[in-house]
Amino acid sequence: MSPASGAVRPRAHVHRGTVVAAAWWFHPGTLGEVEARRRVLAAWRPGATVWALAGGHLLKLAAPCKSTVEAAPGLPLVLEAGVLTSAPLSAKERERLAPPAGAVVLVQAGVARMYVPGELRQVDPGAWLDVSAWRRVRVKGLGAPPPPMQSALEPLPPPTREWFGPKVPALAPEAERMLARMAGKEVPVAREGFFARLRRAFSQKPGEATLTVRREGLFARLRRAFGAEAEGASNTVTVGRAGLLDRLRSALSPGASGPGASSPGLWQRLFGSGSASAGSASASGAGARPGWLSRLLAGMRGRDRATASRQGSLPAPGASARPAEPEGPGALERLKAWMLQNTPLGQLVGQRKGDYLRRLFELFEEGNLDEALRHAIPLGKDLDERARLALGVPGPREELRIQPRGRSGAAQAFGGGPALFEALRERYRETFRRLEREGRIDEAAFVLAELLDATEEAVSFLERHGRLQLAAELAEGRDLPASLVVRQWFLAKDVARAVSIARRSGVFADAVLRLEKTHPAEAQALRLLWAESLAEAGDWARAVDAVWPVSFARHLARAWVDRGIQAGGMSGAKLLARLSLGFPDGFGAAREDIQNLLSDDAPARAPERLAFATELLREAASPARSSLLVPTLRALMRDEAADVLPSNARLLQQLRALKDPAMDALRTDLPTPLPSLRRPWAEANDLPVVRVWMDRNDAGAHAVHDAVVLPGQRVLLALGEAGARLVGPDGRTLANFDVPAFSLVVSTQGDRALALARRGDLWRLSRLDLVERGATRACDMELDAWAPTYDGERWFTAVRDTVSMVDTLAAEPRSLWRVSQVGGTVLKLAVDAQHLSFLVLHLSPGQDFERLERWSYVLAGGPTLRGRTNMPDLAGTPDALALTPDGEAVAGRIAVPEGAGAGPWSYLAPIAARRFHIPSPQGEERVGAVLGQAWSVTRFQKGELHTAVLRDLAGHTRATVEFSGTPPQVVRLTEEWCAVHDLFGRVVWLDLTSGEVHRVPVV
Repeated sequence: MSPASGAVRPRAHVHRGTVVAAAWWFHPGTLGEVEARRRVLAAWRPGATVWALAGGHLLKLAAPCKSTVEAAPGLPLVLEAGVLTSAPLSAKERERLAPPAGAVVLVQAGVARMYVPGELRQVDPGAWLDVSAWRRVRVKGLGAPPPPMQSALEPLPPPTREWFGPKVPALAPEAERMLARMAGKEVPVAREGFFARLRRAFSQKPGEATLTVRREGLFARLRRAFGAEAEGASNTVTVGRAGLLDRLRSALSPGASGPGASSPGLWQRLFGSGSASAGSASASGAGARPGWLSRLLAGMRGRDRATASRQGSLPAPGASARPAEPEGPGALERLKAWMLQNTPLGQLVGQRKGDYLRRLFELFEEGNLDEALRHAIPLGKDLDERARLALGVPGPREELRIQPRGRSGAAQAFGGGPALFEALRERYRETFRRLEREGRIDEAAFVLAELLDATEEAVSFLERHGRLQLAAELAEGRDLPASLVVRQWFLAKDVARAVSIARRSGVFADAVLRLEKTHPAEAQALRLLWAESLAEAGDWARAVDAVWPVSFARHLARAWVDRGIQAGGMSGAKLLARLSLGFPDGFGAAREDIQNLLSDDAPARAPERLAFATELLREAASPARSSLLVPTLRALMRDEAADVLPSNARLLQQLRALKDPAMDALRTDLPTPLPSLRRPWAEANDLPVVRVWMDRNDAGAHAVHDAVVLPGQRVLLALGEAGARLVGPDGRTLANFDVPAFSLVVSTQGDRALALARRGDLWRLSRLDLVERGATRACDMELDAWAPTYDGERWFTAVRDTVSMVDTLAAEPRSLWRVSQVGGTVLKLAVDAQHLSFLVLHLSPGQDFERLERWSYVLAGGPTLRGRTNMPDLAGTPDALALTPDGEAVAGRIAVPEGAGAGPWSYLAPIAARRFHIPSPQGEERVGAVLGQAWSVTRFQKGELHTAVLRDLAGHTRATVEFSGTPPQVVRLTEEWCAVHDLFGRVVWLDLTSGEVHRVPVV
């Protein structure tokens, strides 16, 4: 308060008549404390604030209002030159007081007392209300709960043998067990009963082959042993088990194994050659193999000792150090591998697998294709080592030689490893060709898809033979490229499924190209559906581009062009050029809009003029284009002279070089355009920091719950139950939408939006058409998290542990794609045209914090999961989250336990290859963060001062926005703009291209 000395005694002590009051002052000494508080609460409106002043209560109104002094609820104060006064002051009286902006002058007892802003203390009127006896009631809608979200695309299961018709035989039990072993699964061994064997023996049909695994007889082994050629004996590894005498002789005879040498003796087989003399060790070389007992003990002791036993000694000093090996299998896995390698169990397993394969080859050679297909083993394109070991004979053998009995009786040998797989693949190929010659199409396709893993070839084969439905099911079930799946379903006449998959994966263009090569009529039909889908999503420019090659459908494009021009923005400017040159009556229809665009010298429309000129260059030469070149060139030169960004120099050079009669007269007089030396504001980090300050006097008439910036510098505001409002660049209201709006989800084209309002456990969705300026109620649905933008048709939402791609164009909500049971509650989502990311909170069974996990997807042809990563260094559930579509994430805790400092926030880099943000330093006053690919905003709070700090990728502070008051700031950030607003109705946004600040009035 101003000092008593030199007190000013104004001639008038109060206002008289009718005034425009900006505040009321209530004096408890006159009214009593209870009555004063009652009057404050009665006059309070959203956006108003209460302050302690001169022993009374000062109520600053959200917006000034007219009132008569005699009927006023309190002493009226009028805002004059930024100062609140309770009485009219003359010029001399005001000069003597010299009040600063934001001060309050109160006349009491005939003396004018001045209170500067720092002397006022804000009061929370909510503390005056006694709500201790109130009981919170959970609100539920009176109507029936909304139905669960239906899926537009039920996923197809992986293809099975039944898909290929009844002629493809079922998989034999032996083959099922073999496939299980290839996958590394445990196969229970059940002995076949006596009566089961009798039934199988006597119920066998004539000509039916039975695959059995039998031990080779004594005489057969003798014939094979003594009838083998000498040169083949050293290179052939037989599958049959050695006889008793052979095993005893090999176990007890000393020496090394190999041609011309005897096998190791019993001692060597037990303990290896490590106990041999130095001379024998040197003679046999450093690669002497340890015995099986030594290897067993080494394996049970662990990997390090086993490695040492294999190497025999440490490397010599000075030798290059071997890099550390990754952790290997556990003790049981090592024991199982050791038993297969070094005990008779391996020989038994090898014999059974060898007999199985031998009999399989015999079935193919005999032409018994039905039984061969029953027992055939699928071959993948890239078999892993586990599958190769399970299919080949386990053991230290380098080669497996199988001799199946063919029709000619000639023995054929197949080496183990790749040669064995190539032999099986060749048998399968021969079978496929034979089945095709015999007209057994489904069985031939089965061989391609199931045995050879040539799925795309199988799809093409089925399509060639008219099996279109099976081809489409196979393409989708085997996860082939989405564009191929769309093509196959379209050819199979299931248009709805084809369009749904194309919309989900965004592959209309690729699918049309695939169809144009073979089915041009179907390609045109799919192109029309593509264009209609884009038009329904509000992407008018791309819809026109999609339908333009179909000449007989350009009448559809005309309506879309008109809608796009009405939407405005850069896409509207492109469509304006298309209208003037692409339609017979288009030039006359577009003349006025073109004149308005080119004659407008506002810098805000310079990008539209640049887009118009760019589209003009793409069009073919015509008299209409020639008439537009000169005025367009003049408008671009005017923008270039005004140093408006972006620079038009390159486009001016292209226009100057056009071989057009309209340009010949100007070309000699035109100066050579030079690139602008002005840098975009986003790149000029040496410029002064942009500072914005808004105090309580800047409050609007309505609380603003959300705000987004649209093309043409328009702003869409969510005003809660008061609806939504579209505000023009000059601050005038362009449209009001009478639907509740607390949160906004705007389309990437900026021509439509979704308005959200909570209704108990549900959210009410309303559609806003920003072109026609109408609103319709959509539906009520459950929502826990959602993406703040959508592409006009696909919107990503989350309910508990399920993330869905919602079709917003459907009458009732339905999902085009979903991933469920992500392990926790989804807290935040972010999406753009290429990526989707979301954060999942995992809690323990006791509901304690466990971890925060980031999921990242690529949308092209998918969505396809690209990574799951836990946020590091989090000790509790975070209060603040920030996330970009490509997965750059920040999480931190604002409310920390008493006595614990504010530690650094957790950070994860994006999955995309780009520059990422430098994590901001920790601060006690940091309360939130927002991330973009090129910008970041950190929010701070100190008392009643709220500050939003905008930084670039290098961490340079580029702008600060400060609000005074109790409501926290809400920040929305894109690559083009940054908007800050609060519940006091204060809205400001920053153009990140030019650095201009725009304040949005809320009246």
